[in-house]
Amino acid sequence: MKYSREIAQNWTFKQADTDEWLPASIPGTVHTDLLINKKIEDPYYRDNEKKLQWIDKKDWEYSTTFNVTADILNKDKVQLDFKGLDTYADIYLNDKQIASTNNMFREWQIDCKEYLKAGENRLQVYLHSPINTDLPKLEALGYALPASNDQSENGGLGNKRVSPFARKAPYHYGWDWGPRFVTSGVWRPVYLQAWDKARIVDVYFRQDKLNLEKAELTAQVELDILNAGKYTIKISDQKNSIDVLHQLDEMEPGNQTVEIPILINNPRLWWPNGMGEAYLYNFDVRLIDNNSILDTCEISIGIRTLELVREADKNGKSFYFKINNKPVFSKGANYIPNDVFLPRVSPGKYEYVIKSAADANMNMLRVWGGGIYENDIFYDLCDKYGIMVWQDFMFACSMYPGDDAFLENVRQEAIQNVQRLRNHPSIALWCGNNEIDVAWAHDLPVGWGWKEQYDEKTRAYIWNSYDTLFHKILPAVIDENDPARTYWPSSPLAEWGERASYSSTSGDMHYWGVWHGKERFDQFKVKKARFMSEFGFQSFPELETVKKYTAAEDRESITTDVMNAHQRSGIGNERIREYLSWYYKMPSSFEDMLYMSQVLQAEGMKIGFESHRQAKPYCMGTLYWQINDCWPVASWSGMDYYGRWKALHYFAKKAFENILVAATVDNDSLKVYIVSDEYTPVNAKLSLVLMDFDGTEFNNQQIDVEIPVNSSKVHFSEIVKDFLKGNSKENVVLSLSLIHDDKKLTENVFYFDEVKDLDLPKVSPKLSVSSDDNGYRVEISSEQLAKNVYLSIPRSIGQFSDNYFDLLPGETKVVYFSGYAANRTFSAEDIKFKTVRDTY
Repeated sequence: MKYSREIAQNWTFKQADTDEWLPASIPGTVHTDLLINKKIEDPYYRDNEKKLQWIDKKDWEYSTTFNVTADILNKDKVQLDFKGLDTYADIYLNDKQIASTNNMFREWQIDCKEYLKAGENRLQVYLHSPINTDLPKLEALGYALPASNDQSENGGLGNKRVSPFARKAPYHYGWDWGPRFVTSGVWRPVYLQAWDKARIVDVYFRQDKLNLEKAELTAQVELDILNAGKYTIKISDQKNSIDVLHQLDEMEPGNQTVEIPILINNPRLWWPNGMGEAYLYNFDVRLIDNNSILDTCEISIGIRTLELVREADKNGKSFYFKINNKPVFSKGANYIPNDVFLPRVSPGKYEYVIKSAADANMNMLRVWGGGIYENDIFYDLCDKYGIMVWQDFMFACSMYPGDDAFLENVRQEAIQNVQRLRNHPSIALWCGNNEIDVAWAHDLPVGWGWKEQYDEKTRAYIWNSYDTLFHKILPAVIDENDPARTYWPSSPLAEWGERASYSSTSGDMHYWGVWHGKERFDQFKVKKARFMSEFGFQSFPELETVKKYTAAEDRESITTDVMNAHQRSGIGNERIREYLSWYYKMPSSFEDMLYMSQVLQAEGMKIGFESHRQAKPYCMGTLYWQINDCWPVASWSGMDYYGRWKALHYFAKKAFENILVAATVDNDSLKVYIVSDEYTPVNAKLSLVLMDFDGTEFNNQQIDVEIPVNSSKVHFSEIVKDFLKGNSKENVVLSLSLIHDDKKLTENVFYFDEVKDLDLPKVSPKLSVSSDDNGYRVEISSEQLAKNVYLSIPRSIGQFSDNYFDLLPGETKVVYFSGYAANRTFSAEDIKFKTVRDTY
């Protein structure tokens, strides 16, 4: 049986030019080890970031000892397997160098038998400063490559942006939502592995044919044969009574790949969240020699068809995913790493984030190209919860070197990660990079001003390097290793032949007119795309989160030095204040400003969500920027660093329900859309009730509707003036709901004026708290309209089933709280209640 042991104990580390060894954690980073040993203060607290920029300019050493028995040394082969090294590392075993590494995204397997001895062995990892390693590359090149989000000034480097030269997470160099901590470390586990005769290198389950009656698969098993012989491979899924025994002919030494057919009758399909069960087959694969198990591995797969459909139509060309022959409207968000210090992200945190996405009715996350190829658990959870993954390669907002060594390094990185992830049914698309094509604008006169910095010869060389990497190397890796999936060179993009286009009639689109362009939220109704893969708006986290990174004096206003340090968009805090003045009365306190920023973000993004869905099937995807944070910060996120749902996440949950009812005003006409992602028709009653803020009704219409499958349709239209029946816009609210079999399928509200012009009443709600099998039950009612009711429990982390909602006059609403509360039992008095009217 193959021997595998994690080397996680007895690690120490030191700054290379000192003699003080300190305890270390592996996996880990230099920053977190310094923090644990109290050599630095919390990097995320106040403005400590700027005090810690010296760390990335130093070299660091890690060391441990481990014992090896004679039995291990007698194995035919022994390897050290480093799952991840960040980034420039020399590996020593018993004082002899056995390897050097230069890519955070690669796994490094090192033959080491000849360097081992029986008894105690010493393993050392010497980590070179990523800054000092790459500065000479910049100087040798003779010119700077574009790197728009490299915050070199914060790192004390002036305009020397070295991030394009390092194959490490780009966001470590800073971003407009993240700090600059250029980490080093043994960031993924280390294993000692040993085996005799042969081992399993890789197993790829290729889907050859699928219909309702059967699924025909091929298990492509790569073996490392040390000793020639006849081996057996056993593949089984006990739950589904699948048991395949495959006898191999005489196998010669070397890497050999065998293909084993597998037939599954009446297959259970994998579906995205909201479309059906995300069913998984769990295969156990064993390599056997004379009834002795040499090696095993476990792999879960989902059986489904998935394609990106790009067909010419009267508007341009479609861009949508079809799964199991059914078009799917993609609903979700862009995803960034959950921490700057990656080993701190626990399995529980991964589960929380992915489950929160599923709970918000999302079916897709885009793993953005400025982060990392995520840990296996991320994709396992996406498989489990039915979350499709748009997977970027790790390139973003920069041009890159084109020398042979760099390109070959990237090619190996791509091969490893494609092979690692290709069995996951959640992977929907491979995308080359984030926003580079549109920034360079090779085929357009104007992009981000990058190419204008260079003479014609240099410009041609930089573009050729890009073209080689993203139009040749990466698609070739996909064709060879995962040919069933589509490769998309860059996001956003219209066509391969029309690169750098912001076309709204073909391809995917990033729309930043709202926020960066200072366009109003109503532009979401106009700027529609075939697939909106980025758009967003910022907000602050709530007060409980802000308290964790600030002192009391930092919370005097949103413009204190510390609040600005946790706002990485240069226009950010002022942009939030400016938009807020357009739509709301200005809040009177710091805490109210935090709350109102979230209301502003959520209500604005709601317009985008609803507009994109109403444009179906022209538009077939809405992925907002961004679902999560990597540190506590004001940003575009729907959940803050500590996992607290912002108003945006609650609004996304509502807007992404399979059936949506929503109102809009178009050319003085009130139009009510019903959007359905269901694949069965629904007969329902559309309820439209116009009332004032005390509950007096002026217009009550109950309309029988038939909702077609997978559709968006206007089911009601009337001139606004006629519908209002002489009432003032600032005094009424429209309540919309769909009722089926006396059950409310969905509901919404609509206002005919900006909130700052509404005559909102001061309210005194009634709250009661009880508990049942679903958790803490909160019942809330009000005699008058309560706008954007925000419920919170101090010193708690968790979420309500609904929050930031509008409570209609006379309505009683029940919500549930789940999560951890510091006071494990609580009453209505423990719940804080806030509405828009309370802020002025």
